[in-house]
Amino acid sequence: MYDDLGGKRVVVTGGASGIGLATARRFVAEKARVAIIDRDQKALDDVTGSGFGIEAGLPADVSLEDDVARAFNSVDDLFGGIDVLVSNAGISIRSPFTDIDYGQWNNVLGVNLGGMFLCAREAARRMKEQGSGVILMTASTNGMEGHPFYTDYNSSKAGVILLGKTMALEFAPEIRVNTVSPGYVLTPMQKAEYSPEMLEKVNENIPMKRHAQPEEVAALFAFLASAQASYITGANIPIDGAETAGLQ
Repeated sequence: MYDDLGGKRVVVTGGASGIGLATARRFVAEKARVAIIDRDQKALDDVTGSGFGIEAGLPADVSLEDDVARAFNSVDDLFGGIDVLVSNAGISIRSPFTDIDYGQWNNVLGVNLGGMFLCAREAARRMKEQGSGVILMTASTNGMEGHPFYTDYNSSKAGVILLGKTMALEFAPEIRVNTVSPGYVLTPMQKAEYSPEMLEKVNENIPMKRHAQPEEVAALFAFLASAQASYITGANIPIDGAETAGLQ
């Protein structure tokens, strides 16, 4: 646990499920004030009504500039500012390269990279005014190396990594910016795309022989937001069970 996170104003996008929900719950456990942004209204209602301690669920499509602006204006009304952004919302569609139409490409890039830009811009403007803050973004090991059938997803996540590095250079020393690159994580999105047989085959090729749990990624976000990580900025940190460490 990190005592300095108590009372921090935290926003988590894609916070109604998977890594986002686990991260929101972790910050609640750290006694932070937490709002989540998600485009799934039912999931937002379920989460905010579940007693997890999340103060607000704000509906927004992070790929839409007006939606993002409205959500962050609501954060202002709720918290009077923001100390930590965990920009996590993302989508993935498994498709062979030649089957990807331009609509799908724009959809995936719009959410995964455009959404990161829009949310980070809103957060950074507020953090610059107050002179402090932490921006964390979910990238992926798919942004570090090629993976078949995920051309649009891979491209978006590579962009997130460089977005984070560029922002870190512009905003230091007041605002720290880092990206986290999970490998295979057992989320609802992963379960929807992979059969049990596919999941087992993947596990065989991971040195740790399993998927990560969302809570393990959430723990890394909490550390990076805390004062214990005060000299870490401009980094991309894989959390992948040694998947990208080298040849197996």
